[in-house]
Amino acid sequence: MKHQGRLLAIAWALVVALLLAHNAYLWGVKRIAPETDILALLPVQERDPVLQASFTHMVDAAQQRLVVLVGAPDWNDAKRAADAYSAVLARHAGLFAATPIDEQTQNDWLALFRQHRLTLLTALQEAQLGKEPPAFWRDSALSQLYSPFGGPKLGAWQDDPFGLFGGWVQERAQETPVRPRDGHLFVADGARQYVLLPMTLTVPAFSLAAQETVLPLLAQAQAAARQAVPDVEIISAGVILHAAAASSQAAGEMSTIGLGSLAGIILLTWLTFRSVKPISLILLSIGIGCLGALSVCWLLFGRLHLMTLVFGASLIGVAQDYGIYFLCNRLGADPALDSRALLRRLLPGLCLTLLAAVIGYMGLALTPFPGLRHMAVFSALGLVFAWLTVVFWFPMLVRGGSLRSGALVRRYGAVRAYWPQVRANRATLLSVLAFAVLAGAGMARLGVNDDIRLLQTPPAHLIRDQLKLSKLLDAPTPVQFYLVRGDSAETVLRREEALKRRLQPLIEQRHLTGVQAMSNWVPSLQSQQARRALLDDTILKPGGALDLLARSVEEDPAWADQVRTQLAQAGAPLLIDDFLKVPASEPWRHLWLGEVQGGYASIVALRGMQYAAIPLLAQAGAGMPGVQWVDKVAEISSVLGRYRIYMGAVVLGAYLVVFGLLMPRYGRRTWRVLAPTALASLAALALLGYLGQPLQLFHVLALMLLLGVGVDYGIFMQEHPEQRNHTPWLAVGLSAANTLLSFGLLALSHTAALQAFGLTMLIGTALVWLLSPCFVAPDLPEQPDAADAAGVA
Repeated sequence: MKHQGRLLAIAWALVVALLLAHNAYLWGVKRIAPETDILALLPVQERDPVLQASFTHMVDAAQQRLVVLVGAPDWNDAKRAADAYSAVLARHAGLFAATPIDEQTQNDWLALFRQHRLTLLTALQEAQLGKEPPAFWRDSALSQLYSPFGGPKLGAWQDDPFGLFGGWVQERAQETPVRPRDGHLFVADGARQYVLLPMTLTVPAFSLAAQETVLPLLAQAQAAARQAVPDVEIISAGVILHAAAASSQAAGEMSTIGLGSLAGIILLTWLTFRSVKPISLILLSIGIGCLGALSVCWLLFGRLHLMTLVFGASLIGVAQDYGIYFLCNRLGADPALDSRALLRRLLPGLCLTLLAAVIGYMGLALTPFPGLRHMAVFSALGLVFAWLTVVFWFPMLVRGGSLRSGALVRRYGAVRAYWPQVRANRATLLSVLAFAVLAGAGMARLGVNDDIRLLQTPPAHLIRDQLKLSKLLDAPTPVQFYLVRGDSAETVLRREEALKRRLQPLIEQRHLTGVQAMSNWVPSLQSQQARRALLDDTILKPGGALDLLARSVEEDPAWADQVRTQLAQAGAPLLIDDFLKVPASEPWRHLWLGEVQGGYASIVALRGMQYAAIPLLAQAGAGMPGVQWVDKVAEISSVLGRYRIYMGAVVLGAYLVVFGLLMPRYGRRTWRVLAPTALASLAALALLGYLGQPLQLFHVLALMLLLGVGVDYGIFMQEHPEQRNHTPWLAVGLSAANTLLSFGLLALSHTAALQAFGLTMLIGTALVWLLSPCFVAPDLPEQPDAADAAGVA
């Protein structure tokens, strides 16, 4: 048996060597960087791939954009500050792509539309063409010719004598308040005038390396702008700013949780054993657990999310349980007892504790959240690797009589004698009734709130800048929109036009300021043909408005024929594929999904949407063929609520599974193993109710993990139930203290989901610790134990 144990220890050493080599390759050679995209943590809509593609399309279009507003009360000051800002970034042009604003850019932008201007009309123009006589259009053209305020002129008067194309361009310009001015993009509010600096990042916004490069440059550019104009206001918005803030927060929390947990473990282990060796062994098992989890997770998923590492840092408070359990039993056992024989005695309990903890973590993997799955797999693997290290190496590294305890351990052990015990008596009955009343009252106060926005905690200055920029630019939200589908591009464009007519009353009622849709730029062929027919009937036909105009300006009849011919050449229909090829389509390409899943799809985005109008917007698209209202916030919140209920049922099922696993070993005592955790879970829910915290999915997930952690303490106590043996009580105390520290630090997280998780674990673990001695089986013989000889009792 001794020879077999040595072979297993050597084999495990080879495995650990491979883990070390693989981690050295990942971090040293491959230089992997944790993923920071918060959307990677969210559930994927697998039932409707087109819907998921539409959301991804909107997000992908936004994530590489960086928008900066440089403002001052005086326009010249704003320009000077913006030029100073741009000069810094210009030295790193490879990181940013921007389109120059000049006359050539504007001419290029209009070139395609001029070629098709006869089919591009506003809804008002189309209505007027249908009801106004030719004389109305003659007078309109004369007004355009003789009045200096006759409207925008985009070329020679005879190219657009009736101002139809100019009116269409003007309507398109209303889709944004931004205007070109002095070679810059200009927008203003009541107090300041701003230069808009739109940029597209050429590096991934969620790359840590990109964030470390781009953010210092933006800080330098801000400093240069403030040096040029001290009172300049700079508003910045972009996914990279939020990603960098989340990365910085997560990295700080990972350090705090990880280092805090390690410091707590080292201090408590020192106070218990007064020796460096137990500390080294505990850190060894935790370290191998983390190495193994990192390697296997990378092999399984090909990536690691930063939030996985933050959550994994709390693993430290759990992975030490197995080493603590072995060392405490070694401390309390007969020094003459061989450590391998001790391990054989402890192995059934160690196996059950590992199994219960893995079941708890695997409960997280049943959710649709990829991030939670990664966290669950990472933590479960870490526990397995730490457990194997204890089983294979600790018996060889710790010999009988090599451990000593101090006065603190003796005093802690003596406390157990005063602990109340659950017995069939009046005191227990009254305690049960009091607990039922208090817990019931607390849970009656417990509300629920699954709104995903409660889990978002970006820095206040980023929220402030985002809100102000959205208001100034009248930008649409990427998480609420309409998805329009059809069997052809023409069908999609027609359905967009029908939807816009439905939305027009809501625009007039100021529930939103407008819509962004591909049909704004490329009307359906049906609409273009109908408009062309109206123009032919009212303006171009012989005797129509064009001939009346020729007589009014005393031009030769041949002039009218010449203008008619020129306009007719611009009457070919504009096609969606032609529009998508020109630079003018770049700001709107994200609205067109094109051919997907055997059909075509597009997005209709909403500008200036009031959140109170969401029910009206959902109702506006109801019943329209191929039109679907998409509210990603509501969808994810609905998923959170559905899985909160589902995971509640899974927690109850997990109790039954664990009960079945424990039954063969503990028989009629099995309920005593589970009772502390079950009562602690109910008490944690009641306390959340008293604290006014609404129940979320992450509270329920914490209860799942609490089952895995809390059952360990019940097993420790029931493995050695005799009152005089304080070894399990010591193991429970050390394990619980370290877990409390770990998840207590997690409760301080600024990430709301982790905070909810940590708070529930903090309350639950403390209560399991306090309750587990109460449920030790009664009427067991109290025979002298080797713990006394070791000085534990």
